[in-house]
Amino acid sequence: MSAMRLDRRTFLSAAAVALAGCAAQPGSDIPTSSQPRRGGRLRVAFAGGGAQETLDPHLANLFLEASRSKAMFDKLADYGADVSIVPRLASKWEAGKGLSTWRVTLRAAAFHDGRPVRAADVLHSYARIADEKRTFRAKANLALIDLRNSRAIGDRTVEFALKRPYAEFPNVLAAFGAYIVPEGADEFSRPVGSGPFAFGSFQPGRSLLLKRFAGHWDGAPYVDELEYLIANEESARVNAVLGGQAEYAHDLTPATARTHENGGRMAVVRLSNSGMQAFAMKVDRPPFDDPQLRQAMFLLADRSQMVDSVLSGAGQPGNDLFGKDYLYYAADLPQRTPDLERATWLIDRAGAKGMRIQLDTSAAASGFIEAASVFADQARQAGLDITAKTGNKDTYWADVLNKGTICCYRSGAMPIETHISQRLLSHSTTNATKWARPEFDALYDKAVGTGDETRRRALYLDMQRTLHAEGGFLVWGFADWLLGTSPRLRGVVNAPANTLDWARFDKVWLG
Repeated sequence: MSAMRLDRRTFLSAAAVALAGCAAQPGSDIPTSSQPRRGGRLRVAFAGGGAQETLDPHLANLFLEASRSKAMFDKLADYGADVSIVPRLASKWEAGKGLSTWRVTLRAAAFHDGRPVRAADVLHSYARIADEKRTFRAKANLALIDLRNSRAIGDRTVEFALKRPYAEFPNVLAAFGAYIVPEGADEFSRPVGSGPFAFGSFQPGRSLLLKRFAGHWDGAPYVDELEYLIANEESARVNAVLGGQAEYAHDLTPATARTHENGGRMAVVRLSNSGMQAFAMKVDRPPFDDPQLRQAMFLLADRSQMVDSVLSGAGQPGNDLFGKDYLYYAADLPQRTPDLERATWLIDRAGAKGMRIQLDTSAAASGFIEAASVFADQARQAGLDITAKTGNKDTYWADVLNKGTICCYRSGAMPIETHISQRLLSHSTTNATKWARPEFDALYDKAVGTGDETRRRALYLDMQRTLHAEGGFLVWGFADWLLGTSPRLRGVVNAPANTLDWARFDKVWLG
């Protein structure tokens, strides 16, 4: 199959033919198998980044780029389904006395050109990410590593020196974008990695063709080839599967999923708990510097209604904390339910009855505009006049980081410790709620500085109790991520977005 771009015209036409009964349903004449089998080309449709796309794994940001990177490259570790850390290129890691050094042992693995993966490759990769003159996503995660004093001990061991004691160092190894590239690699037009698929051909903004890497340390993929196709419109991705031009469509809306999940021509896979849905209140300025008003906001929110209306039921209610069902999540805290009477009383006590509040939203993320509208209606019942303002989707995240008082917010999977360190400490660079408390910072420092997991768990629980009572994140839900697959595609598993088994194509097969 030649490289192609999946556009609206192509697949609306394909859908019209199929509906007229002139096209066979995908897989209708192909026996499917529940047992893995080898062979074939798997075609997957994602929204893309245009003609300026790059295959540099350290620049990966879009879901498309993240999946392509994990296909061609490996990290030292990755996130399991509960966002605990699972080993990948690292076979084990051990903390030194005092938690200020860590030794990482590499498994026997090879790059696509036959070179072994060595400690020198790891140090080069991390030094490239940490380069002060460049901006790579994993840079903040690697900031606590003292690379000048880190060293290779032979080819298969890396000793990392840290700038401070840190019990959660495995989280760094699994950080988004922390891929290992060969020593000296700095150009990725024809990338060489150690992942399950090797580079074939690339047309930016159109397609990427990869081939099975027989020498992968975790076993060769089942499919012979993997082709990424670009389809920015959801309708194009769906019609690609319906018309037989692709076997996998990433990112469906709940409405689309409902339309097709029982039709037999496309299976819908729900990736549970893939995205936190929230409102971020800035606690350093009026009106949300008043904890009574924040409490009122927590109590006036009808989370079940928001899940039903904004997510069309494809999710579960939140409880004002990040990381539901993740390692260290404070599951025992009572679930908040609407209490309009108390919310109204708190609003009166805060002197906020009838107050006009601007809620910043945008089309930067699916459902943001709808969430703002539903929440504004709920707030009016308690005496607040919340008005949604739709901002520029291209600059939204930069705009709301420091401006405004409340905004729509979401997050993908990461460890709870990472969420706290990046968003809730006084010095955090992406602190959208402006939560800054020295005593909270001290609890965090104590948690990551102790090797006793029981004690660490207790400290994380203390931090979450404080955030649940007084924090700035109103977490109203956790959304399922929805995929569409051909009936002939097998082995796709339920794993939150951005974890190891999400969009992972080396373990699926064609029936």
